[in-house]
Amino acid sequence: MEIILVVPEAHVEKGLEIIRSTFEPDRIGITVGGETRFHSVKKGLDHIQQHSIVFVHDGVRCLITPELIRTCYDTAIEKGNAIPAVTAVDTIRLETINGNQQVDRNKVRIIQTPQTFYSDIIKAAFEQDYLESFTDEASVVEKLGVKIQLVEGDSSNIKITRPIDILIAEKILEERGL
Repeated sequence: MEIILVVPEAHVEKGLEIIRSTFEPDRIGITVGGETRFHSVKKGLDHIQQHSIVFVHDGVRCLITPELIRTCYDTAIEKGNAIPAVTAVDTIRLETINGNQQVDRNKVRIIQTPQTFYSDIIKAAFEQDYLESFTDEASVVEKLGVKIQLVEGDSSNIKITRPIDILIAEKILEERGL
């Protein structure tokens, strides 16, 4: 296994410091990200030289579990890709030209990471020109006509983006005994 850390240029030194502090620093590479998520992932993919399973994971989802990684890996091996998703629990409304309308939340999935693919699939997908609709790796791969495989995500695999998320993360870690 190899890890490619993609970071903003201003964080390269800190990233290198963290890499040097790990047990196997030779297995971790680092590269500067791009203007968008698409461009950053593309830069990371440039470092993949052999056929493999690629996990693209957001650093802000730091509560990932080994079980979710295993589920994504097993499904990607079998079907070519695996995208973790959880069912929406909130009422969802879609803005329309006439105002808004309720959406059946039982048909809405909230997408998580790690988004997992055979390397040849994801590398080919990222040869496409960038589109604003590419909000994640699944949207890029899907544009090639590849069927996206959703797997059951983990409700504790939260994205830490707001101050309240820190409190939630602390509670999750406490419940995990960490």
